[in-house]
Amino acid sequence: MTTKTTSFTKSGIVKLPNDKPVVYKIESGGGKNNYTGVAKKGRVQDRLLEHLPGAKDAIPGARVRIEQMPTIKAAEAKEKATIRRSQPKYNEKHK
Repeated sequence: MTTKTTSFTKSGIVKLPNDKPVVYKIESGGGKNNYTGVAKKGRVQDRLLEHLPGAKDAIPGARVRIEQMPTIKAAEAKEKATIRRSQPKYNEKHK
């Protein structure tokens, strides 16, 4: 699967591909995983924009890393495993 990393800004997010489901990690400046989530095909950029400061689901971070997945089910399984392993601070109850 394709992995891409960019700054966690509006200009960085709009450069990300939107053609497959993804698992994304919002990381601190030091590389710590603050939040892991999943976005459906066609909603990747919109979902990440919802996490920017001042947005409804704001999460602090310096960069975002995405991994494209073949299906939404595969993305959800990877998200669950990642949350269980790294226990990001901003994921509720660490799923």
